[in-house]
Amino acid sequence: QVRLVESGGGLVQAGGSLRLSCAASGSIISIDLMGWYRQAPGNQRELVATITSGGSTNYANSVKGRFAISRDVAKHTVYLEMNSLKPEDTAVYYCNVRDYRTYFWGQGTLVTVSS
Repeated sequence: QVRLVESGGGLVQAGGSLRLSCAASGSIISIDLMGWYRQAPGNQRELVATITSGGSTNYANSVKGRFAISRDVAKHTVYLEMNSLKPEDTAVYYCNVRDYRTYFWGQGTLVTVSS
């Protein structure tokens, strides 16, 4: 079982920045994909960004150019640098990892962007 602990959420004004972190621990076999998803009230959970073990990244169109995903392989940690935040970025952000074909979710961290 893989355990994910997220941190870094909070309240920020529009135009501001936040950095989310997600550390994986437990019985890790081989994590080959890490990512962030978000869910706003009344909406479905949606992909924000992913990064492979090789460093390839993928972003939702709504965050391209503003958010950057990165990872520390040795620490089993993934980061999401969020800049130029907008009120529509307000959501619970969830970390997701794939470890040997099994997906695990974090508990979520709330990001609130005020206008």
